Amino acid sequence: MRFGLYSELQSWPGKSPAQVFHEALDQLVHGEESGFDVYSVIEHYCFPEFSISANPLAFFAAAAQRTDRIRFRTLLHTLPAHNPVVLASQIAAADVLMGGRYEFGIGRGHGWLPPKLGIPLLESQPRYDEAVDVLLAALEQERFSHEGRFWTIDDSHLAPRPAPARRFRIFVGGTSDSTYIRAGECGWGVAVPPLLPYEWLRKPLDLYREACAVAGHTPDIVWIHACHLDDDPAVARRDAALAIERFMLAQKVALPEAAPAEELVAAGYGFYAAGILESFSEMPLEKMIDDDIVWVGTPGEVAERIRAVVDVCEGLTEVSITTNMGGTEHWKAIKTQQLFAERVIPQFRSASDA
Repeated sequence: MRFGLYSELQSWPGKSPAQVFHEALDQLVHGEESGFDVYSVIEHYCFPEFSISANPLAFFAAAAQRTDRIRFRTLLHTLPAHNPVVLASQIAAADVLMGGRYEFGIGRGHGWLPPKLGIPLLESQPRYDEAVDVLLAALEQERFSHEGRFWTIDDSHLAPRPAPARRFRIFVGGTSDSTYIRAGECGWGVAVPPLLPYEWLRKPLDLYREACAVAGHTPDIVWIHACHLDDDPAVARRDAALAIERFMLAQKVALPEAAPAEELVAAGYGFYAAGILESFSEMPLEKMIDDDIVWVGTPGEVAERIRAVVDVCEGLTEVSITTNMGGTEHWKAIKTQQLFAERVIPQFRSASDA
């Protein structure tokens, strides 16, 4: 079992973008020192309360200068926003600076992004589908050509190229059945959305495992949850309350900027029209804890939550936690990471994993 840290790099009043980035870098370094395996960030644009992580490769290139072991992961690159050859080139160059420690996810991005990025909503899916083919060809082939709806490429190649035997670990996310099925067929990992309990994801994860079995791949499931720890459960709840409230509100802040519900559904973004994200922002903290939407409590209580997921989620390979959500104070994020590393991880990591 691997353990990771995941950040959306949210910029709330009281913290400048510079402070957000520098605190996250310090948290990443602490993560390596305390035994976490991977640090992941989102790629996102235009909505600071949700995320200012507009350039994950730059963030990780900076982090690579201060670390030696921990891996770096973007969840997810918003493919419709990129020229896939340019993105592949940037990934290859950044991976050199990171010493071969980079892995990444691919996706369409959140449903409120296309209008802000100048992408017609109905083009999001076909742009994504075509970009996947071009991106993988660019990373995996010495030379490549492509003729499609959005890109025509004649005998191109990357400079620098990934090392000859380099194969990137690739992930998808989201909630649609088709995404999970394709991931299983292609042998990609799945990073589940941070706010959803297992029962909400049972069906797509079952489809993913079935597709893996048919294609001869091993499931690779990453579980992500917001987490705040203290030895006193009342203190944990008190200290997490504002950050969790903001974390949930960030989901709601961007929704009014999305297209009307019927257009979202037509473009395959039905999740954003279902009212689920709005309901989170109105849910009391205690219900979010009880319903397994966030992990807030003592290390022992959170370990029990993780064990419950491990017991039912076949193919689970990693648990990642978000400790700096909603403008959390830096010292609180570090405290949670330290308690998690000292008191939770050892319960799940065998001697051979150490």
